Order: sequence, then structure tokens, then C-alpha cells
Amino acid sequence: MFGVDSSELLIVALVALVVIGPKDLPRVMRVVGQWVGRARGMARHFRSGIDEMIRQSELEEMEKKWREENDRIMREHPIAGEWAPVDALPAPVTPESAEPPPTPALDPDQEQLPLPEPPPPHETRRELP
Repeated sequence: MFGVDSSELLIVALVALVVIGPKDLPRVMRVVGQWVGRARGMARHFRSGIDEMIRQSELEEMEKKWREENDRIMREHPIAGEWAPVDALPAPVTPESAEPPPTPALDPDQEQLPLPEPPPPHETRRELP
């Protein structure tokens, strides 16, 4: 990460053991580990903030492009009056849609199938003796 070789790391560990002493070395290592963890957390928080700002700017650019494209399409294909969503437009009335569809006539010579029986009602639980 920082270009520290294993032999250099061993020398640093031996110097720390001699200077700090074997008694306080675990406590110092724990404090150093906490500092490193805090530094990593702050870097992660900073990086996520930068990523969020980039994402927001990309969304704004996409919305701007969408708006421009939508305006271009609306200029090329104008609708009479104000723009309205498709489901807000009235349905066209045609002579076919004004009358209900005819019901098919039953043929008396054709065999009629009986209706299926309804399913049985749910049984109640029986208590065991």
C-alpha cells in the first residue's frame, strides 16, 4: 500500500517493541488500529458523498436531456389544445361500441352440459378424544 517491504515492517515492529515495551505494545496497537479504522471510515464517508454528488449531477443531466427531447417531440407532433395524458382523453364512440354485442343463440339440438357442482363447504376441525 505505502511501498513498505516486509523487512522494513519487521524493523519498525522491533523498534516499537524496544521503545514502547512489551507491556504497553498491545494497548498502543489497539489505539493505532482504532485510528486507522476511523481514518478508513472518514475516507469511505467522503467517497460516498462524492459518489452521491456525481450521481445527482448525472440525474440532472439526464432529466435535462429528457425534457429537451420531450419538448422537441411535442413541437414536431403538436396536439390540438393542451397536452393531456392518453387515459384522460375520451374514448371514441362508434356505432359498434354503442350497441351491446349480440348473445349467441342456443341450438336446441346441441347437447347441453350440466353445470359443475359447487365445491363442498370447509369442514370444521374435529377434536380428538
